Amino acid sequence: MESHILSVLVRNSSGVLARIAGLFSRRGFNIDSLTVGSTENKEISRMTIALTGNEDVLEQFTKQLNKLEDVLKIYELKSENSVYRELVLIKVQAPPEKRGEINELVKIFRCKIIDVAQQTLTIELTGDESKVSALIELMQSYGIVEMVRTGVTALERGDNDITKYE
Repeated sequence: MESHILSVLVRNSSGVLARIAGLFSRRGFNIDSLTVGSTENKEISRMTIALTGNEDVLEQFTKQLNKLEDVLKIYELKSENSVYRELVLIKVQAPPEKRGEINELVKIFRCKIIDVAQQTLTIELTGDESKVSALIELMQSYGIVEMVRTGVTALERGDNDITKYE
């Protein structure tokens, strides 16, 4: 099974996300992650959809998406010519005797401590999936209190602009 990242430009109108999510469930598609956000054009939102499947699954999924009136453009973002990123926020147990160790890991991963409390630190990291997963694995030994991880978001490298649609 192959992993695919799709960039889907949609009209920024109410109910679009619900219609696309409904499409997933009705057709039995499984998605790995879905992120949605506004673009430089306030009338257009970008959905970044990560899914796993062969070329037939991708083709069927794309055809179903294209049937939705609010979908403007679908573009597969290949890893060799795109930038993929995720964000994770991790609140970790941090007694005073462990803070130095945690701070060293924060430096190694080039992430930030964004909140300090008496017994916890909250860490922010942006990076590719493997970097995010590696930090999570290391922080588990300190005791993760809470964590939130976005799905993948991506853009094509270079001067191409996929928001220009016909």
